[in-house]
Amino acid sequence: MDIEEFRSRGKEMVDYICQYINNLPNQRVTPDVEPGYLRQLLPNEAPVDPENWDDIMKDVEKKIMPGVTHWQHPGFHAYFPSGNSFPSILADMLSDAIGCIGFSWAASPACTELETIVMDWFGKAIGLPNDFITSAKGSRGGGVIQTSASECVLVSMLAARNQAIQYLKKNHPDVEDNMFLPKLVGYCSKEAHSCVEKAAKILLVQIRILEPDENGSLRKEALLDAMEKDKENGLVPFFVSAILGSTSSCSFDNLMDIGPICKAEPCIWLHVDAAYAGNAFICPELKYLLAGIEYADSFNTNPNKWLLVNFDCSCLWVKCRMKLTGALVVDPLYLQHANSDEAIDYRHWGIPLSRRFRSLKLWFVIRKYGLSGLQKYIRNHIKLAKYFESLVRKDPRFEVVNDVRLGLVCFRLVAPDNVNQNLLATINASGKLHMIPSMVRDKYIIRFCVTAENAVQEDVEHAWKVITEHASELLGSIPVKKEFVRPPLTRQKSKRFSFTRSVSKEMYKRSKSKSNLYDGATPILVADSDEENENSKKDNDDILETLANITVMSEDDDVFNKDCEDAYRIQPQSPKEIACNGV
Repeated sequence: MDIEEFRSRGKEMVDYICQYINNLPNQRVTPDVEPGYLRQLLPNEAPVDPENWDDIMKDVEKKIMPGVTHWQHPGFHAYFPSGNSFPSILADMLSDAIGCIGFSWAASPACTELETIVMDWFGKAIGLPNDFITSAKGSRGGGVIQTSASECVLVSMLAARNQAIQYLKKNHPDVEDNMFLPKLVGYCSKEAHSCVEKAAKILLVQIRILEPDENGSLRKEALLDAMEKDKENGLVPFFVSAILGSTSSCSFDNLMDIGPICKAEPCIWLHVDAAYAGNAFICPELKYLLAGIEYADSFNTNPNKWLLVNFDCSCLWVKCRMKLTGALVVDPLYLQHANSDEAIDYRHWGIPLSRRFRSLKLWFVIRKYGLSGLQKYIRNHIKLAKYFESLVRKDPRFEVVNDVRLGLVCFRLVAPDNVNQNLLATINASGKLHMIPSMVRDKYIIRFCVTAENAVQEDVEHAWKVITEHASELLGSIPVKKEFVRPPLTRQKSKRFSFTRSVSKEMYKRSKSKSNLYDGATPILVADSDEENENSKKDNDDILETLANITVMSEDDDVFNKDCEDAYRIQPQSPKEIACNGV
């Protein structure tokens, strides 16, 4: 492809992208394909000879697009927003065309300096203390763009591990570094993202997963108790990961409680993970959620979640950059340059050496929208989430199970977990909406997150209509419109669409005794034996009403009506003998 063909094909691609985005509301949110579908459509070997561009694009349309989950669809309400905007797309185009690998200032001065500047812009807009701002007088900290929040947590824990080892070596200078690893222990809430546990595995340290309070917050009493027990056993607390806006329910840890505890210890690093919620702190009315940030050693948030910046762009700030780089510096001769004492080399701030020009898209977005435009976008999402919450609360069949502060609403039918699991599976299988579950207060809940950039009230009303129609059909309590037809699902599909995984009864019981992290990406374990459901039926005092009028479809494969019938149906001798354990 020469430059003239690129010019022509580039214009065609922009047109294709615009057509794709305009047509999204007419598509299924999720693809109707089975695992391995693409293997059957593509050759087993790479082509030897060049292929025509038009043929490639035909395959995109016929083979790739049918297997795409449309994260920008107005009916996509899973996970958190996947940042996307036209200024960001254009910035990535320019970045890819420049093609620099900005591992040092010498490798591309503009790449390095723009990252420092835009991270200061964003940090100030959030309201971070001057200790985190590179340009602030007397600051030893600064910001860096990483790939994801997982990487932010990993490098922060790595810096914390290095700090703890250096502290311990003061009294044991002759001991090898690796000998201290079994003694190091970190802490997080059960609400923390699974990347904290993964980072601990990578770094060969222990992690304590603590129970949060009824609001999903890690409290000082739980943290203090765990630390004291570990110290009595000869262990060394070295890292605490706090959350501002958890994945499962958007809960917030109390930094004013946790911070002083961490500072009282000789070598604890307090990291604050605000991957989703941190972007909202650019709104003055939400800065109260940042209270206690002055105690933190590091803080991360993802503009590629809730600031209209395309993946990848995860922002990490540290209070002392030397503590971070001290754990990561490897400086071979071929990477050194004459200005290294005067400039930042971001290769020392993370795991990879190679770095893309990611600051360009954050700079484009902030400039094109302005802080006022980004605040308007975030406030709209919060307003729509509160509207969805009001719809849920008006329907006595449902309950809201989280404190709706931002753009996430956690809700469920007032019914056992298996009924909510089935509800989610039927909704997701319809292709009209896409949501995921989590566990809140040991209940299976459904997460509804406002994600689309230009979301409007009509999108929320459509979503609620789809949800209530499926709930009515599942429960059999309200007549369903004739045009609404739900296809039966196999048991295998029901597990996939409800994000669960069947395991043996014994494994399920073992899992219930552990502190599992619920991050929205890992399937929730369910027992493959009906005995668990049989035992739980006696305790279902929260069921709205006994569903005696469920109509079972004739298809043997329709698992949902079967499960509901097993859980609820009472076989009366006469109509008067129908019992009800709800209100």
